[in-house]
Amino acid sequence: MKTRRKKKVTRRPAPRAPIGAHNLTRAGIRPRARLPGDMPLPALLERMIRVDHAGEFGAVRIYEGQIRVLGQSKAGAVVRRMAEQERAHLKSFEKLMLARRARPSALLPIWRVAGYVLGAGTALLGPEAAMACTVAVEEVIDGHYARQVEQLGTDEPELRRAFARFRAEEIHHRDTALAHGAEEARGYRPLTAAIRAGARAAIWLSERI
Repeated sequence: MKTRRKKKVTRRPAPRAPIGAHNLTRAGIRPRARLPGDMPLPALLERMIRVDHAGEFGAVRIYEGQIRVLGQSKAGAVVRRMAEQERAHLKSFEKLMLARRARPSALLPIWRVAGYVLGAGTALLGPEAAMACTVAVEEVIDGHYARQVEQLGTDEPELRRAFARFRAEEIHHRDTALAHGAEEARGYRPLTAAIRAGARAAIWLSERI
């Protein structure tokens, strides 16, 4: 007699409210006063814009790789919606780079290839693996944007609000990926751990190069 396998139920995370200027503290982001030993603000801003531009560029390339593989599937429609938001983030940082005269990361050619390969590679493992990739990357970006808001202290209120808004949207991407079966990916834990490590390394390098 055949026994039916129980279908794994993925818990859908509760939706998060968008982060605006009035609720940064409620979101766990507590800007601190800048200290004498902190990096000078102009240099800090240039570093932030450079690394965030590189990160959003890489995110767009990841989604482009995933769309190449999953474009005509149900998961592909979900990926396309997230990719549109990442393109909007990228355009915002392109404008900021011009306005603040910040240079782009010299590693963009590497991120162009690496992002696409990561996106296409995880998609080839299945839609769940593609969603797991999003979860891992967005978990790192969540913390990254929160730290940037803290580093700015009380300076650059418009930029802090923009970072907080981008962070909220990245968190939404993570929650969307979880709701679409990310945790059902084969080897979810080691896969996401490896991608998180790679994302942290990419951030460290893009801040400096």
